Amino acid sequence: MSFRNVLILAMVLAGVSVAGVRPIPNAGRSAVVARNGMVAASQPLASQVGLRILQQGGNAVDAAVATAATLALVAPMMTGPGGDMFALVYMAGTGELAGLNASGFSPKAANIDFFRSRGLDRISTQGAFSVTVPGAVDGWAELLDKHGTMTLQQVLAPAIEYAENGFPVSEIFASNWAAHGSRYDADPEFVRAYYTDGKPPKHGDVFVNKPLGWTYRQIARGGRDAFYKGEIARRIVDRLNGLGWPLTMEDLDFQHSDWVEPISTTYKGHRIFELPPNGQGMAALEMLNILEGYDLQSMGHNSAKYVHLFVEAKRLAFADLAAWLGDPARAELPVSTIISKDYARRQRERITEGKAAAEVSTGITSPVRWLEGVGDTVYFTVADKDRNVVSFINSLFNGFGSGVVVPDTGLLLQDRGALFSLDPDHPNRIEGRKRPYHTIIPAMAFKGGKPWLSFGVMGGDLQPQGHVQVLLNMIEFGMNVQEAGEAPRASHGSAGVGLEDGIDPTVKADLERMGHTVRKSGAMGGYQAIQIDWERGVLFGGTDPRKDGTVAAW
Repeated sequence: MSFRNVLILAMVLAGVSVAGVRPIPNAGRSAVVARNGMVAASQPLASQVGLRILQQGGNAVDAAVATAATLALVAPMMTGPGGDMFALVYMAGTGELAGLNASGFSPKAANIDFFRSRGLDRISTQGAFSVTVPGAVDGWAELLDKHGTMTLQQVLAPAIEYAENGFPVSEIFASNWAAHGSRYDADPEFVRAYYTDGKPPKHGDVFVNKPLGWTYRQIARGGRDAFYKGEIARRIVDRLNGLGWPLTMEDLDFQHSDWVEPISTTYKGHRIFELPPNGQGMAALEMLNILEGYDLQSMGHNSAKYVHLFVEAKRLAFADLAAWLGDPARAELPVSTIISKDYARRQRERITEGKAAAEVSTGITSPVRWLEGVGDTVYFTVADKDRNVVSFINSLFNGFGSGVVVPDTGLLLQDRGALFSLDPDHPNRIEGRKRPYHTIIPAMAFKGGKPWLSFGVMGGDLQPQGHVQVLLNMIEFGMNVQEAGEAPRASHGSAGVGLEDGIDPTVKADLERMGHTVRKSGAMGGYQAIQIDWERGVLFGGTDPRKDGTVAAW
């Protein structure tokens, strides 16, 4: 029990009035409160950089790009300019919400035959063959061009400063650095770029990344084209071609970000927005629609009955993802059906209360081909004094992405192509200049026609599951924005149901009696959120103790 809870309990037992204060069952700290601006990110220096931009007069979009660039430096196993990004952007002046898909495309020459001719039946997460064109830098530039008030030179300046002068490595990311870096210990280019004296940096070590600083300076001066047409592009192509992957300068120049209309559903007076495919946001909406038909409050938070229904809803939604997620520009995807209330009613009829389904398939005629991604990602959110709001996610996919480092640039290239299918009948089959299945998803919830919660939960397949749990924690179980993220989570994956510490031990046995395979899990995911109180003009921020993050507020 946290000190705050102990203090409140002691006051209650002593008869001291604590009107308006209730014990917090799952929060180790209070929500952060501010009026002028807020940045919630998974690393303190990045949060502070975003806040610095806000205090210099930048808006939420300016701060978001600065935060993203800094996270790419201080959390290189999670994110970088060699990866992809997605964002939801609310501009208060127009009252409009828009989505940006800045995910990258496969090379024009990539196809199933390329892999078959090499005797490969899957795409590895390691190495050049998993690399798709990085979309992040194009996305950063597009955000600033459309909604920013500052230049790339201004917003990249803090990250350049940290790259050239060094930054102290934070605790959890130091652990991630060692764990994920071990896959690439034998690669001298990786070791030279991301180790110090042949070893991963430890907590508190000052890490300098002058090559990435050089890359940022090129982008700051030359904009998007410096990355996709100039010397950086040439170095990317030379590196990948030397490893046998047919990426070309034309493939890099083809890269573009697309503004897309968010998809949404309602849940008890709230409208929840996600991005459409090629991301997995539709699974979160389907799960919410299915679960809306149950009296979850009466079951109790994280009870066996509640977790069972949550897991069964997840299994149905992810069967639809496995069958129907791909690049919407290259395949007919039944998104509107999957996120409809009518389909949710039909899906709900497939759930047996108290008994796990033996097998789960999509509810739309199609064979299921399971795709599962376990990724490393950064999510953050920003709100400014005018209540422009950005929900932003940036990722390399697996830890340190493909592991391919472009010499003398600090660039790690993502391995998103590993989520393409080699099944010629699947909508997500690999083809030239196509976007793959993506796990990363930002989210935003509206109430009364305005943003109520900007949030995300990083962590591969956990992301839709985390989105649903956070929302249910707040809407059904009355938690505040900090409690909702700290509360112990359940998840479902190929190994069965995972339960974090803090969930009653009897739940495991009850779920096993229902037919679930259950395992104890370590910390799952990483949550950041900003809740907006429009009536009082106040921002509430929550950050996940599972990461190094902080909420920087003004």
